[in-house]
Amino acid sequence: MTDITLEHFKRAVSDISANGDNDTLPFDIDNRFITENQEDLARIAFKFSEGLEKGSRKSARNLIDELPIFSERLLVPTGTAGFRITTKIHPFWNIYFNALGVAVAEALEPTRNERAHSYRFASSGKGLFNRDASWRTFREASIVDCERSPDTSVVVQTDISSFYEHVSHHRIENLVSDLFGEASTVSTQIDRFLSRFASGRSFGLPVGGQCSRILAELLLSSIDRRLTDEGLIWRRYVDDFVLITQNQSEAYRALAILSHALADYGLTLNRTKTVLLTAKHYVDYVKTQLGVAGDEASKLSEIDLHFDPYSDTAEADYTELKGIVESLNIRELLDGELRKAQPDTFLVTQIGRTLRLHDPETALLLCSTLLSPGNLHAFRASWSTIMRGIASVCAEESFRIIHEPLDKLLDDIRVIRRIFCRRR
Repeated sequence: MTDITLEHFKRAVSDISANGDNDTLPFDIDNRFITENQEDLARIAFKFSEGLEKGSRKSARNLIDELPIFSERLLVPTGTAGFRITTKIHPFWNIYFNALGVAVAEALEPTRNERAHSYRFASSGKGLFNRDASWRTFREASIVDCERSPDTSVVVQTDISSFYEHVSHHRIENLVSDLFGEASTVSTQIDRFLSRFASGRSFGLPVGGQCSRILAELLLSSIDRRLTDEGLIWRRYVDDFVLITQNQSEAYRALAILSHALADYGLTLNRTKTVLLTAKHYVDYVKTQLGVAGDEASKLSEIDLHFDPYSDTAEADYTELKGIVESLNIRELLDGELRKAQPDTFLVTQIGRTLRLHDPETALLLCSTLLSPGNLHAFRASWSTIMRGIASVCAEESFRIIHEPLDKLLDDIRVIRRIFCRRR
């Protein structure tokens, strides 16, 4: 039996204050209000939660259905010419929804398999998730599994087709109920919030927030248990699966087991991304993907750009990180990406994250390239991270000397947009 506590709401508010409410969108101005009122917002949300928990599931359902809960489905760029749907949730309800997610993550984490590398809940600290669990560690661990396997081994690499869009709210409600017990209204609350965010549909998780990630892990943990019970060697990062098998026939057997497990939840594998590789081919492919080469682009991709100002060694960590970034010719890397037909989205994203680690003059030169109207299409897939990087520069007093020209660059984008729209 798990209870919702004030601490869950405090962690949700703290995380939004530090990282924003939706990582697919530029940093929202509302976050400044949240940062300045963390304690009050956590207590207000917790008080509302207490009232719901004292009542029945039916009363919780009726109350949430009657509330004016604002959310908006938006298009965000992905790749060079595509879009995906994200969900912008009212700041207060985003705090509340994420706090329910924190409580779910806390209850779920002790039951999770170590072979699942995505969004491992951290019981303490500023962030919600353990930063040692990442897509990179997922790939590295899969390499180790392959190297321990026979020469005849075959690897299945696959993912779930349109995973977030097809998650059943009813399945989530049942899984949350198993964690919190019949007396709690948390499962009903989550179900009703999901329904409101999905405009009344009974499926789909809102993209971009922390609670959705946690609920996705809750559902996929059931799949993980099935794979383990079947004796398979597997690794997972969100909906990306790697299955390491003895030979080709075992590979098809593993693929069938995974397909059946997903079918129980109304999910299917993405046929276009399902491939069978020899273990050696897979290892070579992943090592190339991870960037084992020593060039500057690989170094930028590999370094960790996270800085925790609350760390015991915060000053030394920042100095070291700044030194690494300054040792790279970021301007040349950015110009190199512009010359490509299709820029490396991750590399451009990393460049956006480095902006506050440069001296003001260099930061302004990089921003001039990133915000040039002629380059907007090339960098569109990294736009939200670029804007977050620029927001961090605008918030730093040490960059005050370039704030005015930065404002001019941003104004020029709006002017170009107005002219373009008028011509249409």
